Amino acid sequence: MSETDLTIRELRRRFADRSLSPLEYWLALERHIEAWEPAICALYAYDPVAARNQAQASTDRWAKGAPLGVLDGIPATLKELIATKGQPVPLGTSAVELVPATEDAPTAARLREDGAVLFAKTTCPDYGMLSSGLSSFHPLSRNPWDTTQNPGGSSAGASAAAAAGYGPLHVGTDIGGSVRLPAGWTGTFGFKPSHGRIPVDPYYVGRCAGPMTRSVEDAAYSMATLSRPDWRDGTGLPPNDFDWMDLGIDVRGLKIGLMLDAGCGLPVDHEVRAAVEAAARRFEDAGAIVIPVQPVLTREMLDGLDTFWRSRFWGDIETLNAERRSKILPYIYAWAEGGASISGVDAVRGFNQTFEMRKSCGRLFTTVDAVISPTNPIISYPAEWASPTNDPARPFEHICFTVPWNMSEQPAASINCGFSRSGIPIGLQIVGPRFGDMLVLRLSKAFETWTGGITSWPKLPVR
Repeated sequence: MSETDLTIRELRRRFADRSLSPLEYWLALERHIEAWEPAICALYAYDPVAARNQAQASTDRWAKGAPLGVLDGIPATLKELIATKGQPVPLGTSAVELVPATEDAPTAARLREDGAVLFAKTTCPDYGMLSSGLSSFHPLSRNPWDTTQNPGGSSAGASAAAAAGYGPLHVGTDIGGSVRLPAGWTGTFGFKPSHGRIPVDPYYVGRCAGPMTRSVEDAAYSMATLSRPDWRDGTGLPPNDFDWMDLGIDVRGLKIGLMLDAGCGLPVDHEVRAAVEAAARRFEDAGAIVIPVQPVLTREMLDGLDTFWRSRFWGDIETLNAERRSKILPYIYAWAEGGASISGVDAVRGFNQTFEMRKSCGRLFTTVDAVISPTNPIISYPAEWASPTNDPARPFEHICFTVPWNMSEQPAASINCGFSRSGIPIGLQIVGPRFGDMLVLRLSKAFETWTGGITSWPKLPVR
């Protein structure tokens, strides 16, 4: 194993016994990142000099036996949408004026409090509105497993960075699948906690932040830090006293719903279906009761959400002057422009479909303890595409397995469950009841233990 592949647990042990310092680890990681970055373009505002200074300060604290927190000295990135004081927040688009943020967003503040080494932001598409590495502001981000293919999004850079081994922790955001979708396509573990578990600013319906890592345990390590409350999130949950590292579980007797039909959207590729069915058999072999379940999403719900999001986004950009509007990625502008003719009544009707999703998800969970499904319905798509359909008239056909759980505020994760014949990872989604964050992490850890996880990560492309 390369030094740059060490987990948070391994890094903490070596920092404590002084066989490796945070600065030594960072310098090795810096070389690794500089070799990989031209191939995948995962980072924004990369600052190795600041990282060296943070790593030296952490090294001094560990030498005194006084680390600030469990993540002291651990390199981490934040999705570009998450503000860091003094740096602009381009929102992935050339249309936004580059004004430095006046304060850290909650996740950035929590990581700094614990001494994490914040060395870069990660890329996202315009306004975070695509499942793609395509942006009008950032260079095209690519999938490390096959750089001709898309990493997914909107946490595109975070997923690419995690898969390529840019350190153990990357934080993304998710309003319809933006942590889980790219995690599925890059083989990483992406955790969307219960709404409000990790405070966000600005907060919004369905919007969550979550860790993207190579292992379940690395994500669990981050949760004690990331889940500390912040007054700026009006939907934030009270302080928790979870032992986030208590990941053991006996699945015998658990009722697990197997959802292989999303109800609408893109059909499930046969390789994806086979991998998820094999994952279900793993749960059965361990004693769980796997029950086929019907979809929670309908065409009316998805179209209603599309109507509402178009009108909301058009409201956000209609005040921009013509020059700035012209800089928005054409795919997104074409989609948003449809919001100009949506009436207020129709926008509200569209928004009301989020409540229908919540009811549908709640009804299902009266019969099961957890749900498993594909994360993504398809194997992959070209890096240059704006979405899996590449059609602004059909923008959300790929999120049908993921978006309902944002609207129902339930925790969900994506974990690798196999590979396609073309070598692209396939994601298994694991969903728990509202506030059942520990159940999702425990089921994910159990599955990772059964399969052994990914042991061979992408190799640096030959240039």
